[in-house]
Amino acid sequence: MLTHALYRAAGILRVRPDGPLEAADFEDLAAEIDPYIEHAGGLNGLLIEAPTFPGWENLGALLRHLTFVREHHREIARVALVRDSRLGDLAERVAGHFVSAEIKHFQGDQTEAARAWLAQTGA
Repeated sequence: MLTHALYRAAGILRVRPDGPLEAADFEDLAAEIDPYIEHAGGLNGLLIEAPTFPGWENLGALLRHLTFVREHHREIARVALVRDSRLGDLAERVAGHFVSAEIKHFQGDQTEAARAWLAQTGA
């Protein structure tokens, strides 16, 4: 399960996995952000708060996640990954090869710094 909130004034989408990701999570995300992206031309930032990564419910969910990333990565200027783990640094380096957004890893207690970094994009 993926909870999310779109902060329209800042152009920032916040997501937080609260359980294994489901294909429907990405359908819900697309339904909310696609009209915003069409109107605004893109998102300033994506804030991913993931203290732990719960994985995917099944292969279908993984495939839908990859499709979502492929369809939306050019519409996002920056991605802030908030996670207490060295895996966050690895994810930053690996994802940088597949998405056009600038990606930065923040430690779990740096959510406000991550939001401030994302907000700089829209300034």
